[in-house]
Amino acid sequence: MSSQRRLLYVLAAMLPILLVLGVWWGGHPEDLPSFARSALVANGESRAVNEALNAISHDYYRPVPHNQLANGSISGAVASLDDRFSHYLSPQEFHGFDTPPSFTGIGVEVAPSTRGLQIVRVFDASPAARGGLQAGEAIVAVNGRSIAGFPVERSRALIVGAPGSNVTLSLERHSGRGARRVTLTRATISEPVVASATVMQHGVKLGVVALATFSLGAHGEVREAVEHELHAGARGIVLDLRGNGGGLVEEAQLIASIFIGHGTIVTMRGRTQPTQTLSAVGDALKPTFPMVVLVDRNTASAAEIVTAALQDHHRATVVGTHTFGKGVFQEEMPLANGGALDITVGEYFTPNGRNLGGGGIKEGAGVTPEVAVAHGVDSEHGLEVALNTLAAKVK
Repeated sequence: MSSQRRLLYVLAAMLPILLVLGVWWGGHPEDLPSFARSALVANGESRAVNEALNAISHDYYRPVPHNQLANGSISGAVASLDDRFSHYLSPQEFHGFDTPPSFTGIGVEVAPSTRGLQIVRVFDASPAARGGLQAGEAIVAVNGRSIAGFPVERSRALIVGAPGSNVTLSLERHSGRGARRVTLTRATISEPVVASATVMQHGVKLGVVALATFSLGAHGEVREAVEHELHAGARGIVLDLRGNGGGLVEEAQLIASIFIGHGTIVTMRGRTQPTQTLSAVGDALKPTFPMVVLVDRNTASAAEIVTAALQDHHRATVVGTHTFGKGVFQEEMPLANGGALDITVGEYFTPNGRNLGGGGIKEGAGVTPEVAVAHGVDSEHGLEVALNTLAAKVK
């Protein structure tokens, strides 16, 4: 008998055994060898997902667009991570993801106040700026209607309106000193990334530079604003990161490098990515001026990276409250359908090795300020404490 024929007989004899084993393993995948189990079970799970989507598409009582089912299945998978920092962006959402934020109104950032709304910041070239509104003033009435005790969103709704329409505000600088009335024309406002101002505090000229978000190119605007304040005679800088929810880690590295000449800014560690340390890039401003970083509960992510780097390098005093406590970073991954995943891929650590999160995606302790502001950090009081702290550091 030839060797080829013997091989055929052996295979024929083994076929029933292989069939029995296949049936057994089909119902007991846990008994498969690991290399086979991972491949076959994963394939089976993929088939189950496709079967479910096909069944819904074919048998559900009303037609459902396939892209709606696909978007829903991806959203569900991301939601199962129980990670509030990870998201699925549909094609429509991803398309508008990088659009600069804009809104219709007068161009102010406000905080709750017993009198109504406290103005925290006035955007440059806005109706509010043209009308002479100033940080620290309180909006106490809108179109003659008192907003004392109103919910913040309801008060804001009275101020916003169609571009070109007018709104009359009653403003108080200090409680009980009478209000002034200003009529402004609403406009579409693009929120600026950086705003700066020169302030005299106890006879000392100081600069305040507020950064709204760590968007692409923000480092150039921050450097320009800081240099402008220093050239104008400011003897110290308050870097206001209140309400800054973060943004690009690379921008955090570049902004910290404006003030830190050398050394580590942040270290990033992931499961599939090699550990990466981002260091100061050089060309820092001379550290001859004192600094304060003003933070609040909503200072997060890239804003915490900069705050912690300045604190660890002893370059600035941190004033405010505990920051948000986000110790992880995300990566944006475009998908074939035009959407994208924005999911957590690693953790970051400060120059001193601190992780500001809660051991993963949980909220952590954040940055602890050296000078705590117990109440009113988001009002004029918070900035006042920061300016007093900075003025005391000026020699």
